Amino acid sequence: MYQDFTMHTIARIHTDFTTKFGVPRQSGLVGALEATVVFEPEYRNADALRGLEGFSHLWLVWVFNQAIRSDWSPTVRPPRLGGNQRMGVFATRSPFRPNPIALSCVELAGIEQTEQGAVLRVRGADLMDGTPILDIKPYIPYADCKIDAQGGFAAAPAGETLEVVIPEDMLERIPPDRREALRGVLAQDPRPHYQNDPERVYGFGFAGLEVKFSVDGTVLTVLSVEKGHG
Repeated sequence: MYQDFTMHTIARIHTDFTTKFGVPRQSGLVGALEATVVFEPEYRNADALRGLEGFSHLWLVWVFNQAIRSDWSPTVRPPRLGGNQRMGVFATRSPFRPNPIALSCVELAGIEQTEQGAVLRVRGADLMDGTPILDIKPYIPYADCKIDAQGGFAAAPAGETLEVVIPEDMLERIPPDRREALRGVLAQDPRPHYQNDPERVYGFGFAGLEVKFSVDGTVLTVLSVEKGHG
């Protein structure tokens, strides 16, 4: 019986997030986020995508390549519970798993022919830029959507929790086609759940910009928007 398997990166996703901080905690929470899936050269075969255009959503199977560890823990502290309670790793979506793989449902916005072959345009992804994709599968509503499913401690969606204030001069520095997505990311409250210091300044890279903000109560205020480094 085989105990180890070799898997290959078939594609990489390109998103507006250069770090883990700021990435939505689940796929689909910010539908305005757009990304592209670019296949590796050996998988740029148009026949492999035949019929995909008939599906509205896809499953992406990917690797937590920024969270690979040599060991694992049977329990983790889910951010959804404020980082104060331990749950079994297999009862969570934690990246710290025996095998660092994940599953995300994204909307298929289109398939474009480019110099890099066929590229998938998707919306609602919760992945960092450059994340390796192991597989792509169509989302099948009658099979994948179970209306009577139980959601455990994550039964209700987190939803937007913060009012976002972006001063006009800073808003003008954000490309118009990225404003709604950034507002959605900030409204989800990207801070660790256990941090609640109104004096603390947070920041992350988004769409080539460095965005800094603070949170007081339920109001998030953007403090600066500067061109990102590198």
